[in-house]
Amino acid sequence: MVSHITIRKAEGTWTVRAGGAVLGESTNALELIEGDYPPVIYFPREDIAMAFLDASDKTSHCPHKGDANYFSVVTKSRTLENVVWSYEDPKEDVARIKNHLAFYNVGEVAVEKI
Repeated sequence: MVSHITIRKAEGTWTVRAGGAVLGESTNALELIEGDYPPVIYFPREDIAMAFLDASDKTSHCPHKGDANYFSVVTKSRTLENVVWSYEDPKEDVARIKNHLAFYNVGEVAVEKI
């Protein structure tokens, strides 16, 4: 595994809310720690209400994880642009995050351990 990335099961139950709606809850989330960055919680796709997500054209590249695709969250009142990302085909060293979604924990989006 890439020496500065650690992936482990996130202990407990995790939830994600956006625009006042609960998008998901999971006891199978993963915690990814990369270098000095804050930990990121990755939710299994099957634990997220995908009807709230709309695929966007945005992509990004990480030399350690691969290419990320982004999603926007569509709420009753507005669309939160590009606040969700996923590595559809991650590099082998981080393959555990395949079929998982991560959320920016800012503004109207909250990722919390409950």
